[in-house]
Amino acid sequence: MGSWESFDRFAEEYDAWYEKYKPAYESELLALRAFLPENLEKLKTLEIGTGTGRFASAFEIGLGLEPARAMAMLAKQRRLEVVLGVAEFLPFKKEKLDLVLIVTALAFFENPNQALREVLRVLKPGGQIIAGILDRDSSLGRCIELEKKESKFSADARFLSATEVLTYLVEIGFENIEICQTLFKQPEKLKNAELPEKGHGKGGFAVISARKTFHGFRN
Repeated sequence: MGSWESFDRFAEEYDAWYEKYKPAYESELLALRAFLPENLEKLKTLEIGTGTGRFASAFEIGLGLEPARAMAMLAKQRRLEVVLGVAEFLPFKKEKLDLVLIVTALAFFENPNQALREVLRVLKPGGQIIAGILDRDSSLGRCIELEKKESKFSADARFLSATEVLTYLVEIGFENIEICQTLFKQPEKLKNAELPEKGHGKGGFAVISARKTFHGFRN
């Protein structure tokens, strides 16, 4: 089974996680919101790997890209416009978007580096990428990595560390990089949402913000 095909088969079960572990979901929202611009409704925005639309709908991002049809159908119920496709070959023209959001999906991309280069291509100069990842180097990330073979969703995932993603972004040519983290406890142990902290390594969920240079691509 491919890295995203299980999401197609078990879309409703996946979506239910966010209700079961609501404080963890709310913690992730707070960390992502730390880097979101205030005038989001005026910008051209996209979420790649939008899943069931939990994050795009919370931030009023109206456009999502998703390879799993069942997930896309649930996202459409949240009033998202969803395009079927993969991150490595974005069906959008050069320099058309102000902001691209990616939440946990990097681990399921066939080629994360190529996907991030595609993000660079479709962003306007000065445009922003916000990527939320399950940080493999964190305590929670190590637990998820050890147990992933038992999960129908993450068995084929290739979780990245925050350091790896930061390296990708710098090499590709992004700048103004910032990072914060949350999920310092296991999701099932959270009673309330956690406030994000700067840096990475302790929190299981890291959020990285970066900008496309006004000079465009770096050689």
